[in-house]
Amino acid sequence: MELRQLRVFEAVVTHRTVTAAAVALGLAPSSVSEQLRTLELSLDVELFGRAPRGMTLTTAGERLLPWSRRLLDQAEQARREVVAGRARIRLGALDTIAATHVPAVLARLAERRPELDVALHTDTVRDGLLDRVAAGALEAALVLDTAGPLGDLGFALPPAPLDHLDLEPVPLALVAAPTHPLSTATALGRADLRGQRLLVDAPGCCFRLAGERLLGTALERVRTGGVTVTRACAEQGLGIALLPGFAVQDSLASGALVRLPLDPPPLRLRLVWRTGRATTPGLPEALHPTAA
Repeated sequence: MELRQLRVFEAVVTHRTVTAAAVALGLAPSSVSEQLRTLELSLDVELFGRAPRGMTLTTAGERLLPWSRRLLDQAEQARREVVAGRARIRLGALDTIAATHVPAVLARLAERRPELDVALHTDTVRDGLLDRVAAGALEAALVLDTAGPLGDLGFALPPAPLDHLDLEPVPLALVAAPTHPLSTATALGRADLRGQRLLVDAPGCCFRLAGERLLGTALERVRTGGVTVTRACAEQGLGIALLPGFAVQDSLASGALVRLPLDPPPLRLRLVWRTGRATTPGLPEALHPTAA
């Protein structure tokens, strides 16, 4: 029984299919299947019942689960104590904020916890980051959310307990080209936006989810692409857009875009980690801008 087999075992417990567990761990499905077979052969028991709707733990699997979590936590603690001079932290972050917010977070961490060796993993998909946190492939991840409960922005959470800490606000701006019919409005409500075209990214995009919360469903949604493409389309007068303030500040300053008079609540830069998993003591607090 090896630690890598236990990590695969826990990932399949969390995600219920070999394919989903493989995605979370960054492995091939065949590798996950082989690790499970080897673990079951070494124990001479079946750990999962296989069914079309997913894999469920057998009685033997239920008995193994608390031991697996205990052993993995102890192994991680042992690793950290052995390499205490340069403990390695695997931190995930959304590509959207990788260049604008993550460097400052890493700089704070380097100043306050210089003994830590940080490996950064970026992803365009929030779900992939959270799955890796749930599976233990990342110690923590930086995502965007509302100020409410985790996932309140409108995205699904993996079936594992997660904790979070809000680090800082990420302001949003509703913008349009100066030639847009709404550009001279002095006040706006949802009714004023009915029938307008809202430029958006993919359905899971943080800013699209924020737009749905703020503006409702009365607008026509036109899928454009990422932040850069959406901003460029807005500058050409193709519609209005809800974008992060850092992405439109230059366009607002140059007059290529104007801010519409409907102030959206900011999103939050949120650090997420798995509840109960052995983590570096004080890591969330060390990343907070106001920490001593």
